Amino acid sequence: MWLPCERASMAIPQLQEYGLERMGTEAIREFVATQSTGVLGLPGAEVPYMLPMSYAFDGDDSLYFTYVLGASSQKETLSEQTDRARFLVYAAETRFNWRSALLTGDLSVLPEREYPEREAEQPTGWRPELFQRAGTSGEVAVYEFEIQSQTGLRHTGLPSGFREDES
Repeated sequence: MWLPCERASMAIPQLQEYGLERMGTEAIREFVATQSTGVLGLPGAEVPYMLPMSYAFDGDDSLYFTYVLGASSQKETLSEQTDRARFLVYAAETRFNWRSALLTGDLSVLPEREYPEREAEQPTGWRPELFQRAGTSGEVAVYEFEIQSQTGLRHTGLPSGFREDES
């Protein structure tokens, strides 16, 4: 059985003395704009259904996911059964330099007639080459994730005791 370590259970205010910072709305927006992948969480029967996803960001309040669909897509089924989802964007450059943004929002499929309009508005989202090829030869759906709430955390820099300017 896995048990969390004592420090992992510390509250955010306690971790701020070690350099943890909350990110504001603009910092979260800038971070999400510089990334291209994250983890989509959809409600599942017993546990959340988690999916690594690439995305395009409109720079304001929506992400766009392109689903490559198969004969029976659990991702599509669960997406159709919910209106709300969560999306985690994170980057961990080093042990002392990482950021994460947890977004909660409304998830809905876009009508096909809006695809060209959205593609023209959006910067191209990064996708693995395999999915790009599959998307041109198979059935796809585009989902909009409209951000309703967001939280962000970051740790940048060395903690006390690791800095050269300290004795």
